[in-house]
Amino acid sequence: MSLLRIRKPKTRKGKKVLLAREPQLIEAARSMLFVDGRKCGGNVRLCMKDLQQLKKPLVKVLHRKNDITPFDDPSSLEFLTMKNDTALFTFGSTSKKRPDNILIGRIFENEVLDMFELGIKRYQAIAEFKNEKIGSCVKPCLVFNGPKWAQTEELRRLRNLFIDMFQREKVDSIRLQGVEHVLSFTVTDDMNVLMRSYKILLKKSGQKTPRIELEEIGPSADFSIRRTKIASEDLYKLSRKQPKQLKVTKKKNISTDALGNTKGRVHLGKQQTGSIQTRRVKALKKTPEEKRSDRQKKKVALKAAAAEALAAE
Repeated sequence: MSLLRIRKPKTRKGKKVLLAREPQLIEAARSMLFVDGRKCGGNVRLCMKDLQQLKKPLVKVLHRKNDITPFDDPSSLEFLTMKNDTALFTFGSTSKKRPDNILIGRIFENEVLDMFELGIKRYQAIAEFKNEKIGSCVKPCLVFNGPKWAQTEELRRLRNLFIDMFQREKVDSIRLQGVEHVLSFTVTDDMNVLMRSYKILLKKSGQKTPRIELEEIGPSADFSIRRTKIASEDLYKLSRKQPKQLKVTKKKNISTDALGNTKGRVHLGKQQTGSIQTRRVKALKKTPEEKRSDRQKKKVALKAAAAEALAAE
């Protein structure tokens, strides 16, 4: 019952914190919680350390070891994520039955939405690559190789979870020099997930567009998919639901051209030009010069008509 009680703020700062935890119209980038199990060392420790490096500064780390079995009872993990205000989590553990175990997942409405257990078959840490690294807080470019990512629902959810893990703030445009980091994910025939990390190098090509080269900077990991727990289709659809305020409604008779200019079409009724009042309008009155020229033209026309009549007789 303690987890379900309604929390009322007692201070202004507490009210501000609770308001920040409420659903927002435009959500910020998600933070990730790193939790150690009863036994956590070796490749698991290195992998979690490198994931923290890639995810910085949106990380929260708990250094105390926790006796948690997420697939049997996820309530403790849900409590820790709610307490630390994180929507993603990584749980590292190792045992005789499941050595070098990494568990990644996400939370929706303070409950586990998706959870994937990955076994580390081979791992190379960032420190093992003796080359120049990229700066921190760099938004990576994610590449999912092959059609196998769309074959099963579990792989589709795992791909979506990887996107949630490494997604940062949304940007409308980006310059070519701003793309520095690539994370590549590949599914093999034996259902292993290969993760590779590359630095993008822009070389001279003699043209306007530079030549692209990739240099591996780590981490490099081969994961085997062990246990999975995915949400039902209805719950997953509910978690992806967008508020009405953010939905783009199409407006009639308004279009945008290739240059981004907005064009509108206006429909008018039938114009009754015969009944329009045109007399006694200053804008349509003739000036004295125009009146004199009209009188002169009439006189000339009358003289010409009289001359033609006399010639005809």
